[in-house]
Amino acid sequence: MHRILLITSPGGDAQGWGNMAVTQEIAKAIRGSGKSSDIAFVSDMDGLIQKLDSCKFDLVWSALYHVTENEATIGMGGNGEEWVADILDKRRIPYIGPDAATMKALIHKTATHNLLGKAGVPIPYHYQIEQGHPLPDLVFPAFVKPTYESRSVGISDNSVVNTVEELEAQVGFIHKNYNQPALVEEYLPGQEYTVLMLGNGAYQEFLPGMITVDPKLFGRYPILKASLRGVGATRIQPAGEISEKLIDVTVKAMKALNCRDHVRADMRLDSQGNVKIIEVNGIPGLKPAKSWAPQLYTLHHASEKGEMEDYRSLINHIVNSALVRYGIA
Repeated sequence: MHRILLITSPGGDAQGWGNMAVTQEIAKAIRGSGKSSDIAFVSDMDGLIQKLDSCKFDLVWSALYHVTENEATIGMGGNGEEWVADILDKRRIPYIGPDAATMKALIHKTATHNLLGKAGVPIPYHYQIEQGHPLPDLVFPAFVKPTYESRSVGISDNSVVNTVEELEAQVGFIHKNYNQPALVEEYLPGQEYTVLMLGNGAYQEFLPGMITVDPKLFGRYPILKASLRGVGATRIQPAGEISEKLIDVTVKAMKALNCRDHVRADMRLDSQGNVKIIEVNGIPGLKPAKSWAPQLYTLHHASEKGEMEDYRSLINHIVNSALVRYGIA
Protein backbone atom coordinates (compact mmCIF):
# COMPACT_ATOMS: atom_id res chain seq x y z
CA MET A 1 0.00 0.00 0.00
CA HIS A 2 1.45 3.37 -1.04
CA ARG A 3 1.69 5.96 1.72
CA ILE A 4 1.14 9.66 0.94
CA LEU A 5 2.11 12.39 3.44
CA LEU A 6 0.19 15.66 3.07
CA ILE A 7 1.89 18.76 4.51
CA THR A 8 0.04 21.92 5.48
CA SER A 9 0.16 24.73 8.04
CA PRO A 10 -1.89 27.68 9.30
CA GLY A 11 -0.76 29.52 6.15
CA GLY A 12 -1.42 26.60 3.82
CA ASP A 13 -4.56 28.05 2.33
CA ALA A 14 -2.75 31.26 1.44
CA GLN A 15 0.13 29.42 -0.20
CA GLY A 16 -1.56 26.54 -1.99
CA TRP A 17 -4.47 24.16 -1.47
CA GLY A 18 -3.94 23.67 2.20
CA ASN A 19 -6.66 24.64 4.67
CA MET A 20 -7.44 21.68 6.88
CA ALA A 21 -10.87 20.96 5.39
CA VAL A 22 -9.39 20.70 1.90
CA THR A 23 -6.44 18.66 3.15
CA GLN A 24 -8.84 16.20 4.76
CA GLU A 25 -10.80 15.89 1.49
CA ILE A 26 -7.58 15.15 -0.39
CA ALA A 27 -6.61 12.54 2.21
CA LYS A 28 -10.07 10.97 1.95
CA ALA A 29 -9.79 10.76 -1.84
CA ILE A 30 -6.36 9.13 -1.61
CA ARG A 31 -7.55 6.58 0.96
CA GLY A 32 -10.55 5.79 -1.20
CA SER A 33 -8.20 4.59 -3.94
CA GLY A 34 -6.60 1.98 -1.67
CA LYS A 35 -3.60 4.06 -0.56
CA SER A 36 -2.90 5.45 2.89
CA SER A 37 -2.62 9.15 3.66
CA ASP A 38 -1.48 11.03 6.75
CA ILE A 39 -1.59 14.78 7.40
CA ALA A 40 1.38 16.68 8.83
CA PHE A 41 0.28 20.05 10.23
CA VAL A 42 3.42 22.11 10.85
CA SER A 43 3.88 25.60 12.25
CA ASP A 44 7.64 26.03 11.81
CA MET A 45 10.58 24.50 9.99
CA ASP A 46 11.61 22.40 12.98
CA GLY A 47 8.14 20.87 13.00
CA LEU A 48 8.45 20.05 9.31
CA ILE A 49 11.80 18.32 9.82
CA GLN A 50 10.39 16.36 12.75
CA LYS A 51 7.47 15.12 10.65
CA LEU A 52 9.75 14.08 7.80
CA ASP A 53 11.95 12.20 10.26
CA SER A 54 9.14 10.46 12.13
CA CYS A 55 6.48 9.70 9.50
CA LYS A 56 6.56 6.79 7.11
CA PHE A 57 5.66 7.62 3.53
CA ASP A 58 6.42 6.92 -0.13
CA LEU A 59 5.45 10.33 -1.49
CA VAL A 60 5.01 13.84 -0.06
CA TRP A 61 2.46 16.41 -1.23
CA SER A 62 2.91 19.88 0.25
CA ALA A 63 0.46 22.79 0.26
CA LEU A 64 3.35 25.07 1.24
CA TYR A 65 6.01 26.95 -0.65
CA HIS A 66 7.77 27.67 2.63
CA VAL A 67 6.86 27.60 6.32
CA THR A 68 6.08 31.10 7.58
CA GLU A 69 4.28 32.81 10.43
CA ASN A 70 2.57 35.10 7.92
CA GLU A 71 -0.70 33.40 6.98
CA ALA A 72 -1.94 36.06 4.53
CA THR A 73 0.81 36.27 1.93
CA ILE A 74 3.55 34.15 0.39
CA GLY A 75 6.50 36.42 -0.36
CA MET A 76 9.92 34.98 -1.12
CA GLY A 77 11.04 34.58 2.46
CA GLY A 78 14.03 36.31 3.96
CA ASN A 79 17.62 35.54 4.91
CA GLY A 80 17.92 32.74 2.39
CA GLU A 81 15.46 30.53 4.25
CA GLU A 82 14.78 27.12 2.81
CA TRP A 83 11.53 26.24 1.09
CA VAL A 84 9.77 22.92 1.58
CA ALA A 85 10.95 21.75 -1.85
CA ASP A 86 14.56 22.65 -0.89
CA ILE A 87 14.34 20.26 2.06
CA LEU A 88 12.76 17.52 -0.03
CA ASP A 89 15.29 17.93 -2.83
CA LYS A 90 18.24 17.73 -0.40
CA ARG A 91 16.84 14.59 1.21
CA ARG A 92 15.91 13.10 -2.16
CA ILE A 93 12.37 12.60 -0.95
CA PRO A 94 9.81 11.96 -3.72
CA TYR A 95 7.16 14.68 -3.82
CA ILE A 96 4.37 16.06 -5.95
CA GLY A 97 4.99 19.30 -7.79
CA PRO A 98 7.87 21.21 -9.40
CA ASP A 99 11.34 21.20 -7.86
CA ALA A 100 12.57 24.01 -5.62
CA ALA A 101 14.17 26.08 -8.41
CA THR A 102 10.97 26.00 -10.46
CA MET A 103 8.74 26.72 -7.45
CA LYS A 104 10.75 29.86 -6.68
CA ALA A 105 10.64 30.97 -10.31
CA LEU A 106 6.86 30.48 -10.41
CA ILE A 107 6.16 32.55 -7.31
CA HIS A 108 8.57 35.24 -8.56
CA LYS A 109 6.45 36.62 -11.39
CA THR A 110 9.29 38.60 -12.96
CA ALA A 111 11.41 35.45 -13.12
CA THR A 112 8.47 33.58 -14.68
CA HIS A 113 8.01 36.28 -17.31
CA ASN A 114 11.72 36.34 -18.12
CA LEU A 115 11.94 32.57 -18.57
CA LEU A 116 8.80 32.49 -20.70
CA GLY A 117 9.89 35.45 -22.81
CA LYS A 118 13.27 33.83 -23.48
CA ALA A 119 11.43 30.71 -24.70
CA GLY A 120 9.22 32.72 -27.04
CA VAL A 121 6.06 32.32 -24.96
CA PRO A 122 3.76 35.39 -25.24
CA ILE A 123 3.74 37.56 -22.09
CA PRO A 124 2.77 41.16 -21.26
CA TYR A 125 5.42 43.86 -21.12
CA HIS A 126 6.62 44.13 -17.53
CA TYR A 127 8.83 46.09 -15.14
CA GLN A 128 9.87 45.14 -11.61
CA ILE A 129 10.02 48.27 -9.46
CA GLU A 130 12.11 48.14 -6.29
CA GLN A 131 11.45 50.57 -3.45
CA GLY A 132 13.11 53.91 -4.17
CA HIS A 133 13.72 53.15 -7.84
CA PRO A 134 12.42 55.42 -10.63
CA LEU A 135 9.18 54.60 -12.43
CA PRO A 136 9.38 53.36 -16.03
CA ASP A 137 8.18 55.33 -19.02
CA LEU A 138 5.34 53.16 -20.25
CA VAL A 139 2.13 53.09 -22.25
CA PHE A 140 -1.08 53.37 -20.20
CA PRO A 141 -3.23 51.71 -19.04
CA ALA A 142 -0.94 49.49 -17.01
CA PHE A 143 -1.48 46.92 -14.26
CA VAL A 144 0.30 46.92 -10.88
CA LYS A 145 0.56 43.95 -8.51
CA PRO A 146 2.92 42.36 -5.97
CA THR A 147 5.82 40.47 -7.52
CA TYR A 148 5.72 37.40 -5.25
CA GLU A 149 2.08 36.65 -4.48
CA SER A 150 -0.72 34.40 -5.73
CA ARG A 151 -4.55 34.19 -5.44
CA SER A 152 -4.90 37.85 -6.60
CA VAL A 153 -3.39 39.13 -3.34
CA GLY A 154 -2.87 42.88 -3.61
CA ILE A 155 -5.17 43.28 -6.63
CA SER A 156 -8.07 45.73 -6.74
CA ASP A 157 -9.57 48.23 -9.17
CA ASN A 158 -6.69 50.52 -8.18
CA SER A 159 -4.34 48.01 -9.79
CA VAL A 160 -5.32 49.40 -13.20
CA VAL A 161 -3.51 52.71 -13.56
CA ASN A 162 -4.01 55.35 -16.26
CA THR A 163 -1.65 58.15 -15.21
CA VAL A 164 1.82 58.60 -13.74
CA GLU A 165 0.20 59.74 -10.49
CA GLU A 166 -1.91 56.57 -10.23
CA LEU A 167 1.11 54.44 -11.09
CA GLU A 168 3.20 56.07 -8.37
CA ALA A 169 0.44 55.64 -5.79
CA GLN A 170 -0.16 51.95 -6.53
CA VAL A 171 3.53 51.06 -6.67
CA GLY A 172 3.91 52.76 -3.28
CA PHE A 173 0.94 50.80 -1.96
CA ILE A 174 2.61 47.50 -2.92
CA HIS A 175 5.92 48.52 -1.36
CA LYS A 176 4.29 49.65 1.89
CA ASN A 177 1.74 46.86 2.38
CA TYR A 178 3.56 43.82 0.99
CA ASN A 179 7.23 44.68 1.57
CA GLN A 180 8.27 43.50 -1.88
CA PRO A 181 8.86 44.89 -5.36
CA ALA A 182 5.90 45.98 -7.46
CA LEU A 183 5.37 44.36 -10.86
CA VAL A 184 4.05 46.75 -13.50
CA GLU A 185 2.59 45.02 -16.55
CA GLU A 186 0.68 45.73 -19.70
CA TYR A 187 -3.04 45.84 -18.84
CA LEU A 188 -4.79 43.03 -20.70
CA PRO A 189 -8.48 43.96 -21.10
CA GLY A 190 -9.66 40.76 -22.80
CA GLN A 191 -11.20 37.51 -21.63
CA GLU A 192 -9.33 35.45 -19.03
CA TYR A 193 -8.55 31.75 -19.55
CA THR A 194 -6.74 29.05 -17.65
CA VAL A 195 -5.16 25.71 -18.59
CA LEU A 196 -4.39 22.91 -16.14
CA MET A 197 -1.39 20.73 -16.86
CA LEU A 198 -2.19 17.42 -15.26
CA GLY A 199 0.26 14.54 -14.90
CA ASN A 200 3.42 13.57 -16.76
CA GLY A 201 4.36 11.39 -19.69
CA ALA A 202 1.54 9.07 -20.69
CA TYR A 203 -0.54 10.52 -17.83
CA GLN A 204 -0.18 14.10 -19.05
CA GLU A 205 -3.04 16.17 -20.40
CA PHE A 206 -3.89 19.85 -20.76
CA LEU A 207 -7.34 21.01 -19.74
CA PRO A 208 -8.35 24.52 -20.95
CA GLY A 209 -11.23 26.62 -19.70
CA MET A 210 -12.66 30.13 -19.81
CA ILE A 211 -13.00 32.05 -16.53
CA THR A 212 -16.45 33.52 -16.02
CA VAL A 213 -17.68 35.83 -13.27
CA ASP A 214 -21.06 37.45 -12.68
CA PRO A 215 -20.43 40.98 -14.08
CA LYS A 216 -22.20 42.45 -11.03
CA LEU A 217 -19.26 41.26 -8.89
CA PHE A 218 -16.76 43.35 -10.82
CA GLY A 219 -15.91 46.93 -9.97
CA ARG A 220 -14.64 49.42 -12.52
CA TYR A 221 -12.64 46.77 -14.36
CA PRO A 222 -13.21 43.08 -15.21
CA ILE A 223 -10.35 41.85 -13.04
CA LEU A 224 -10.15 39.04 -10.51
CA LYS A 225 -9.71 40.59 -7.08
CA ALA A 226 -8.71 38.46 -4.09
CA SER A 227 -12.31 38.51 -2.82
CA LEU A 228 -13.43 36.60 -5.93
CA ARG A 229 -10.91 33.77 -5.58
CA GLY A 230 -11.61 30.46 -3.86
CA VAL A 231 -15.17 31.34 -2.83
CA GLY A 232 -17.09 29.94 -5.79
CA ALA A 233 -17.55 33.33 -7.49
CA THR A 234 -15.62 32.20 -10.57
CA ARG A 235 -16.78 29.40 -12.80
CA ILE A 236 -15.01 27.53 -15.58
CA GLN A 237 -16.74 27.28 -18.96
CA PRO A 238 -15.54 25.66 -22.22
CA ALA A 239 -12.85 27.71 -23.92
CA GLY A 240 -14.28 27.06 -27.37
CA GLU A 241 -12.36 27.55 -30.59
CA ILE A 242 -9.39 29.17 -28.83
CA SER A 243 -8.68 25.95 -26.87
CA GLU A 244 -5.98 24.73 -29.25
CA LYS A 245 -4.10 28.01 -29.00
CA LEU A 246 -4.34 28.01 -25.20
CA ILE A 247 -2.97 24.48 -25.01
CA ASP A 248 -0.14 25.27 -27.44
CA VAL A 249 0.96 28.26 -25.35
CA THR A 250 0.72 26.25 -22.12
CA VAL A 251 2.72 23.31 -23.46
CA LYS A 252 5.56 25.67 -24.38
CA ALA A 253 5.34 27.42 -21.01
CA MET A 254 5.44 24.22 -18.97
CA LYS A 255 8.45 22.98 -20.90
CA ALA A 256 10.28 26.30 -20.46
CA LEU A 257 9.59 26.33 -16.71
CA ASN A 258 10.26 22.60 -16.10
CA CYS A 259 6.83 22.01 -14.56
CA ARG A 260 5.47 18.64 -13.49
CA ASP A 261 2.50 16.83 -11.94
CA HIS A 262 -0.12 19.56 -11.33
CA VAL A 263 0.46 23.14 -12.51
CA ARG A 264 -1.90 25.77 -13.92
CA ALA A 265 -1.25 28.59 -16.39
CA ASP A 266 -3.49 31.69 -16.36
CA MET A 267 -3.72 33.98 -19.37
CA ARG A 268 -5.70 36.86 -20.82
CA LEU A 269 -6.27 38.37 -24.23
CA ASP A 270 -4.67 41.71 -25.01
CA SER A 271 -6.44 44.53 -26.85
CA GLN A 272 -5.66 42.83 -30.17
CA GLY A 273 -7.02 39.43 -29.07
CA ASN A 274 -3.59 37.84 -28.55
CA VAL A 275 -3.13 35.26 -25.75
CA LYS A 276 -0.57 36.25 -23.11
CA ILE A 277 0.34 34.33 -19.96
CA ILE A 278 0.00 36.37 -16.78
CA GLU A 279 0.87 33.75 -14.14
CA VAL A 280 1.82 30.10 -13.66
CA ASN A 281 0.67 28.51 -10.40
CA GLY A 282 2.85 25.72 -8.99
CA ILE A 283 0.39 24.70 -6.26
CA PRO A 284 -3.10 25.16 -7.75
CA GLY A 285 -6.06 25.33 -5.40
CA LEU A 286 -8.01 22.13 -4.74
CA LYS A 287 -11.17 23.22 -2.95
CA PRO A 288 -13.87 20.84 -4.19
CA ALA A 289 -16.19 22.50 -6.73
CA LYS A 290 -14.74 25.98 -6.04
CA SER A 291 -11.12 25.87 -7.18
CA TRP A 292 -10.33 25.94 -10.86
CA ALA A 293 -8.48 22.60 -11.05
CA PRO A 294 -11.51 20.55 -9.90
CA GLN A 295 -13.80 22.61 -12.14
CA LEU A 296 -11.52 22.03 -15.13
CA TYR A 297 -11.39 18.31 -14.43
CA THR A 298 -15.17 18.06 -14.25
CA LEU A 299 -15.50 20.16 -17.42
CA HIS A 300 -13.40 17.64 -19.34
CA HIS A 301 -14.07 14.41 -17.39
CA ALA A 302 -17.54 14.70 -15.89
CA SER A 303 -18.83 11.42 -14.44
CA GLU A 304 -22.38 10.30 -13.80
CA LYS A 305 -21.65 10.23 -10.06
CA GLY A 306 -21.08 13.97 -9.83
CA GLU A 307 -18.40 16.51 -8.91
CA MET A 308 -17.07 14.74 -5.82
CA GLU A 309 -16.41 11.57 -7.81
CA ASP A 310 -14.63 13.74 -10.38
CA TYR A 311 -12.65 15.30 -7.53
CA ARG A 312 -11.49 11.91 -6.29
CA SER A 313 -10.43 10.99 -9.83
CA LEU A 314 -8.47 14.25 -10.15
CA ILE A 315 -6.60 13.70 -6.88
CA ASN A 316 -5.68 10.16 -7.77
CA HIS A 317 -4.60 11.12 -11.28
CA ILE A 318 -2.11 13.56 -9.74
CA VAL A 319 -0.86 11.05 -7.16
CA ASN A 320 -0.60 8.08 -9.55
CA SER A 321 1.25 10.12 -12.15
CA ALA A 322 3.81 11.27 -9.57
CA LEU A 323 4.28 7.69 -8.29
CA VAL A 324 4.96 6.53 -11.83
CA ARG A 325 7.36 9.44 -12.43
CA TYR A 326 9.44 8.26 -9.46
CA GLY A 327 9.17 4.60 -10.45
CA ILE A 328 7.26 3.83 -7.25
CA ALA A 329 4.03 2.53 -8.80
